[in-house]
Amino acid sequence: MKFIALISGGKDSIFNIYKAIQQGHELVAVANLYPAQIAMEQDSYMYQSVGTNMAEAIAECLQIPLIKRQLKGKPIVQDLYYTGTAEQKKDDEVEDLYELLLEAKQKWDFKGVSSGAIASTYQKLRIEDVQYQFLFFQQICYFNKQSCKRLDLESLVFLWGRNQQELLKEMIDSGMNSILIKVASYGLGKQHLGMSLRDNYDQIIELSQKCNLNICGEGGEYESLTLDCPLYKKRIAMQIIYLFYKTFFYQR
Repeated sequence: MKFIALISGGKDSIFNIYKAIQQGHELVAVANLYPAQIAMEQDSYMYQSVGTNMAEAIAECLQIPLIKRQLKGKPIVQDLYYTGTAEQKKDDEVEDLYELLLEAKQKWDFKGVSSGAIASTYQKLRIEDVQYQFLFFQQICYFNKQSCKRLDLESLVFLWGRNQQELLKEMIDSGMNSILIKVASYGLGKQHLGMSLRDNYDQIIELSQKCNLNICGEGGEYESLTLDCPLYKKRIAMQIIYLFYKTFFYQR
């Protein structure tokens, strides 16, 4: 199946592409939503904004075309399921994803969408909502209450529900080199920024056991940037990178 991949630059979205290609699917393009202010973190329950300024470099390493769209919406509909009126949804960040995929569908022929969802049901349901439930009209359209033309895309989420310790180890063992570009968890500090996941693996596992840190960073404990992987035709060599550090205060 031909597919397009949603990428943030982090380990999960890149590794899911790797798994999709292993399953025989064909990557035709990568897609990225970026914040209004590059290198500034944007509040979002759906998207990683830190590191998205590297999307062009990643597309070049993959030798695959890139389509981008600025993230304008906000997480307005915050219920688990993406329900509500059209008026409630019109300024939601999910609509940015819909518009991005709609534009991509007009450029390329593809039936699948790859994403790095691992454990966030909130995120997975919204990606699938765009793929299965939004109406996709041509320039001239006729509304029919009983039937409508949809985006009709299949969700490719090969990381979903995996044991996270095993998954992170598999990522590292595959030859993928990802570094930490943001930390926001007790036990992770400035000294970890710029270090590879391989070098941080043992401490991440230890912190997951001691203070319930999510091993793959699904709770926002850290964000990553993939500098190299088996799919890249060349590596990303970082000279200057924006590193983000958040201090969380806690009380015994």
